[in-house]
Amino acid sequence: MPKIGKAALFAALALGAALLPRPASADPVEDPAASQSADPVETLATSHKSPFNCGKTFYANNWTPDHSPSGAIDWQDYGGDDINGETVRATAAGTAYFYDAGNTSYGKWIEIRHGDGTRTRYAHLATMVRAAGGSLSVGQGTAIGTVGSTGGSTAPHLHYEQRTSTGAVDTSPTVDGVTVSLGQKKAVTSSNACGGNPYTPEEVCGSGYGVIDSAALTGGRVYLLYNSGSSANCVVTLKTTNVGSPSSMSAFLEPQGSTRTTNSGSFGYYAGPVIRSAPGQCVKWGGSIGSSTYTSPFEHCD
Repeated sequence: MPKIGKAALFAALALGAALLPRPASADPVEDPAASQSADPVETLATSHKSPFNCGKTFYANNWTPDHSPSGAIDWQDYGGDDINGETVRATAAGTAYFYDAGNTSYGKWIEIRHGDGTRTRYAHLATMVRAAGGSLSVGQGTAIGTVGSTGGSTAPHLHYEQRTSTGAVDTSPTVDGVTVSLGQKKAVTSSNACGGNPYTPEEVCGSGYGVIDSAALTGGRVYLLYNSGSSANCVVTLKTTNVGSPSSMSAFLEPQGSTRTTNSGSFGYYAGPVIRSAPGQCVKWGGSIGSSTYTSPFEHCD
């Protein structure tokens, strides 16, 4: 048998890898900072749930080779359930930052920075709850966008990453207790937002309102929303525990230079909505659940 030189051997291996089939929704160049993904990874302390509504099942595909960055998950259709347009939720609490790479790379995407320094990324979104350049404090299960196919995507899916505090990608991410290692494709059923509040801030405040800020309370969260069409603000406090059992809650809104409007009482699901028009004014806002309270400074000036 004739000897094969090293150069010829490497060329043959590269050709073989190039001929391997890819999944239907492959997007081989996803990461605008792919060089970060080669670092060794550490165990992530934050516990993550699936980025979808409670009870929804989708395939988590950690395919290889040529997926950038290696270890990212492509969430794809499962059975007859089309993932396109699905609500995307934060897999863990933190601060969400919103970006738009246009028709390249991630397209519309979000990075959530968690309390332990780790991060998650959600890419190719059709919509985001904040405009690019914005940020939002989120809890586990907070809706942050919808699935689409923006950027360098070839079919609707959600590109998802778990990163360490150094920026390295975890190549065996775990969601809802299911670890999906390189080369694996597993069906994962979401337990995110299960047993939680059936209401959303947008539903409580009404058509035209979008969340622009929020703050955590023990047992829930208080939200500030804005309606660009009417220049009106809305505040609502939503429970996440003891949902449906009436207890002391409040929500308030105070335009600068004006009186404060408060809705308080014993409620099972939410306090509010408190709606005030405040064109050209800053607002102070907040709420409470039991003894847990939040009061903002004057901010979000129209």
